[in-house]
Amino acid sequence: MNSKRLFRRAAGLAAALLALGALTFAGRNDFGLGRNTEILINLMRELSLNYVDEVSPDRLMQQAAAGMTRTLDPYTEFMPEEQMSDFELLTTGKYGGVGSLIRKKGDYVIFAQPYKGSPADRAGIRIGDRIVRIDGQEARGMTIEQVSALLKGSPGTKVKLTVERLLGGEQQELTLRRERIAIPSVPYYGYVADGIGYIQHSDFTEGSYDELRAALEALQREGELRGLILDYRSNGGGILQEAVKIVSLFVPKGTEVVSTRGRAKDAGHTFRTESAPVAPNLPLAVLVNGNTASSAEIVAGALQDLDRAVLIGQKTFGKGLVQSTRPLGYNTMVKMTTAKYYMPSGRCIQAIDYSAHEGRGGAKQVPDSLVHAFTTRAGRTVYDGGGITPDVRTEPQYVSRFAMTLYALGFIEDFVDDYMREHAADTIDNRTFSITDADYDRFVAFMQDKEVPYESDTRRVLKSLKTAAGNDRYTELEEEIAKLESQLRDDKLTNLATYRGEITDAINSDVVLRHSYVEGVVEHGLTDDREVAEAVRLLDDPAQLARMLSPEVAQPDTEQDAAKDTVQAEEE
Repeated sequence: MNSKRLFRRAAGLAAALLALGALTFAGRNDFGLGRNTEILINLMRELSLNYVDEVSPDRLMQQAAAGMTRTLDPYTEFMPEEQMSDFELLTTGKYGGVGSLIRKKGDYVIFAQPYKGSPADRAGIRIGDRIVRIDGQEARGMTIEQVSALLKGSPGTKVKLTVERLLGGEQQELTLRRERIAIPSVPYYGYVADGIGYIQHSDFTEGSYDELRAALEALQREGELRGLILDYRSNGGGILQEAVKIVSLFVPKGTEVVSTRGRAKDAGHTFRTESAPVAPNLPLAVLVNGNTASSAEIVAGALQDLDRAVLIGQKTFGKGLVQSTRPLGYNTMVKMTTAKYYMPSGRCIQAIDYSAHEGRGGAKQVPDSLVHAFTTRAGRTVYDGGGITPDVRTEPQYVSRFAMTLYALGFIEDFVDDYMREHAADTIDNRTFSITDADYDRFVAFMQDKEVPYESDTRRVLKSLKTAAGNDRYTELEEEIAKLESQLRDDKLTNLATYRGEITDAINSDVVLRHSYVEGVVEHGLTDDREVAEAVRLLDDPAQLARMLSPEVAQPDTEQDAAKDTVQAEEE
């Protein structure tokens, strides 16, 4: 890139920085901002013109921007032009393409999950089909990124594919018309018990409210809806305004849902519901876990603060920060944290304090001594500083690293490829399907010649202990450690037996996915979901649900909560 373009880029960056400075330091003569902007431009010019090797001004810019944002928080970042399509997908859930996930397998990229009703799905493409050619180009050796770039494009344009079918092995020429692909925010809804509905909500992109409202109204049409389970487990959030509109489905018009406060004047705002509710009296249970974050926490926390729902699961992630985007010119943007948000009770559930980024200690968890008590509308006690504590706590269910390793290496998908070839004509019941004992024995045989780079946590700890004991000359421990090592049974075959249940579940889910898309997998998992079962039990008992939403039963149920109350009493 020539120096003229470098200076144009630098000037654009300088103008953007000065504009941001004007927003942040309105009414001040900020000499430091202007001085440091000039230093940055001069540094980029010198490096671009005089460094011993040729350097890219774009790379210098991105590294400088990354350096400026790295010590702030994980959510503040510079987005160069090439990332803008990814940003659009994150915020809108839409892109132009054929509508399928893809993955690498051997020398080729294969279709990993065609979305229901997408151009790929309508063309008959199935999981495991191999992409041989794209618009005449040989696809062998292409990366996932290269194939993705060729498959995506403006809606209405066409792409020609040669696809090798998993079932049958024949090659087929296909012409697909690209469309605006919308990834569903609500992958599944349905009845899980008599009168008890269930909606899984996976993100907060544009249109999430419309999808969730449509699901709720469909459940109301299908039967007598006596209670509703909203599943926000592992929902990482998204657009705040979508969260406000979703809460409006269940509370009166004009109800405060969340407020934001920041350093800039325009960062402060109170968000209230603007429409009449669809289900103002419907009993609600909300499922949450440690990956429930951001806008998902706003919905869960607001419904808890307003005593509209019982929360079930594990403490949420604790992201109480709001991000805004600002244009920087040349189709680049900065996404930065501009405010914190506060629930109707007044609490902020941010778990990590990033204000110490300039100190040596870096970001820190909010300590228990700084956690404060707040009250819900009915007078129940809730806390700030570390996520949302559910009303009914359950133990998280973990998947073993061994089972995850098998999935990550593609062994489960490879086995299911073979399974589907043998059972191509089978029909299955999503809720009850499971492979047989004989099928699992075949999987064990399939794994005989497969290398699995797995080491149990116990063996890793023993290795560390053995090394430490040797360094410290504790020779008397060597025999004891050797005995423990001899008792370990974490070889591949033993692990295939130990984690049989988890591996079987993974195989079952992959088979169901190929028959019934994502909604089939969700439906399959509901059959033995302990938190869903607890939610059904509570919604089936209106008297107990009412008692749980009253202040009389809102007592600390752990020693840590009792300690928080003691600290609060001492402060008062």
